[in-house]
Amino acid sequence: MKLLVANRGEIAVRVIRTAREMDIPSVAVYSTADVHTPAVELADEAVCIGPAPPGESYLRMERVIGAAEVTGCTHIHPGYGFLSENPVFARACADNGITFVGPAPEVMERMGDKVQAKQAAREAGLPVLEGSDGAVSDLDAAVAAAERAGFPVLLKAAAGGGGRGMRRVDAASELASAFDTAQREAQAAFGDGSLYVEKLLEGARHVEVQILADGLGGVLVCGDRECSIQRRHQKLVEEGPAPNLPDATRTAMHEACIRAARAWNYKSAGTMEFLVDANADFYFLELNARLQVEHPVTELVSGLDLVAEQLRVAAGGLLTRTGVAEPLGHAIEVRVNAEDPEADFRPSAGRLKDFYLGGGPGVRIDTFCAPGTNVPPNYDSLLAKLIVWAPDRPRAVARLRRVLDEALVTGVPTTLPLFRDIVREHAFGEGRYTTAYLAERAAFLPTIGGG
Repeated sequence: MKLLVANRGEIAVRVIRTAREMDIPSVAVYSTADVHTPAVELADEAVCIGPAPPGESYLRMERVIGAAEVTGCTHIHPGYGFLSENPVFARACADNGITFVGPAPEVMERMGDKVQAKQAAREAGLPVLEGSDGAVSDLDAAVAAAERAGFPVLLKAAAGGGGRGMRRVDAASELASAFDTAQREAQAAFGDGSLYVEKLLEGARHVEVQILADGLGGVLVCGDRECSIQRRHQKLVEEGPAPNLPDATRTAMHEACIRAARAWNYKSAGTMEFLVDANADFYFLELNARLQVEHPVTELVSGLDLVAEQLRVAAGGLLTRTGVAEPLGHAIEVRVNAEDPEADFRPSAGRLKDFYLGGGPGVRIDTFCAPGTNVPPNYDSLLAKLIVWAPDRPRAVARLRRVLDEALVTGVPTTLPLFRDIVREHAFGEGRYTTAYLAERAAFLPTIGGG
């Protein structure tokens, strides 16, 4: 095996490190903005695939595949973002005799369409939220579906996620404006303006389950994660196991994931995402058919290297463990983004001056940054992931508090001050929070306007 890593930043570094431990030669691809980054230095070879804009480099399939061909790579690991959930890219890899490290294109295609994904979930016996049976053809169909489900509802893009093409609607009178806006945004973001209607759960939690599957019936539930602290539907803090989740709910969720993975003939790493309501009932949201940003949380509590498992399965191997992995201890991750929480999380670009994220027992830092690193304006704002582990949640929270107090990043604004507020706020300390956390606790968080 020879592996090309079709990504940048911390995830490229993370994949290359596992490849080195497995004695797998690696190739990095990079844009002109990333020529002096750690992934380029750590890989055995590196190929420039274009200028800084992603549309002229990391999203150019033919350049990525061409780099794999000229360097003799047999496999491509896509990381997350960019081409990681693109079935066209996965098929192009196969057409050129290269193994895509991930699920089959047909599975990616079905799961990438949220309407088809919900139908697949129903067929596999997973509970789903009320709403339209498929994409709504026009405003009248949206109104009818919303009235059946009951307000409030969400209009959601069928072809994507991340909050783009999503609008909350509290009454029928708001639907026309929201429908037009969401449709235009979905078309711009995904090239597909199709929308569907889904019941909005007030005060819900966002809980996800990490799975591994070998495509031959072997499935391992690696653990679950709480991802409810978000801004604009983008996660900021993740922890595992999900705190204060009833045992019966956790068990039912894990069993449902195993059934679904087998029904879909799933292969590689994947994450099934759910909403959990105040009664601890859960509802399928989507399957992320790739490695997640927050995968280190699960690695720390399971003892698994998820990238190594992906590579073994991609090489035709079977999982060495199946069933449900028992968690050991508790892990929490915060995403250190180049964003200004005091300015509505406005992204920042510039050159880092100080860059230190602490250390000590039970601390993991996944990053590509160092003092002097240039943060370009072309890419995602993620600078690093700071993850702590401890034998239980109270000690993990205490450890995170200590590490955040040590951290020092200057040169660009970051989310670090907000995390220092959060770890001292009582709802987080108790592990009792929902997706409305930032809105509800703003008055108590000095960084975003509280006292």
